[in-house]
Amino acid sequence: MNKKLKIGEFSKLCRVTVKTLRHYEEMGLLVPHETDEWTGYRYYSIEQFQQMGVILHLKQLGLSLAEIADVLQRGDNRPDLETVQQKMAACRAEINRLQLRLQELQSLEEHFTNEHQMERITIKTISSRIVASYRKVMKSYDELGETCVKVIGPEMMRVGCTCPEPQYCYTVEHDAEHKDTDIDVEYCEAVGEWHEDTPVLRFYQAPAIEKALCFLHYGPYSTFSESMLQAVRYLEEHGLKMAGSPRFSYIDGVWNKSDESEWLTEIQIPLAD
Repeated sequence: MNKKLKIGEFSKLCRVTVKTLRHYEEMGLLVPHETDEWTGYRYYSIEQFQQMGVILHLKQLGLSLAEIADVLQRGDNRPDLETVQQKMAACRAEINRLQLRLQELQSLEEHFTNEHQMERITIKTISSRIVASYRKVMKSYDELGETCVKVIGPEMMRVGCTCPEPQYCYTVEHDAEHKDTDIDVEYCEAVGEWHEDTPVLRFYQAPAIEKALCFLHYGPYSTFSESMLQAVRYLEEHGLKMAGSPRFSYIDGVWNKSDESEWLTEIQIPLAD
């Protein structure tokens, strides 16, 4: 087949730029099969695909264009043994450099991860507060937002509750074991005064937590378990022991953030002395 291909056509078929083909021509690596003396148009032959394949293969092996030119001048399609051994040595050296770089990057990643985790963890005292309490077995935490809006909030307004600063609301799970559904949840919201219990709300003095590990959880409530695992891992690593059920204190949620990823909850784990 003697079909002639313009440089642009040859470029597309070889997946090599025209600029690269011109450079190869200047170096004598791949000279057009024919050049029109009047127009200067360069034409390549189908047979030259094989030579282009050799050039690209040698480049993949790490040979420079000058080294490739030497191989082609010898009329061979592969480098000699000495060149192969040199490229193998260069590969090993590059692998060692990359391994060292990877180790440094892993060390940095671990540093940033630990630093970020430390920003999410504090140990502090949780003050005693008077709370309005509502307790219910919920299918999931998805019920909580609607329950606050349609049940707890209106009842607190009817009773005349005030919520002094700093505002504080939290839930406690009363199940003896973790449950994904039918969760016994108690919702507590700090109020400024005592009120008589109602069929919906119970009022009492929530005890202080003298020492609590507080872990900031970002995202929906369905992923609490992921943050709890991180918090428990921190307890184990630092020789700390839980001394009661965690509280999940709600800072940002559906009431002020439409994006679940922006919801912020502080997990408060009581610690033994």
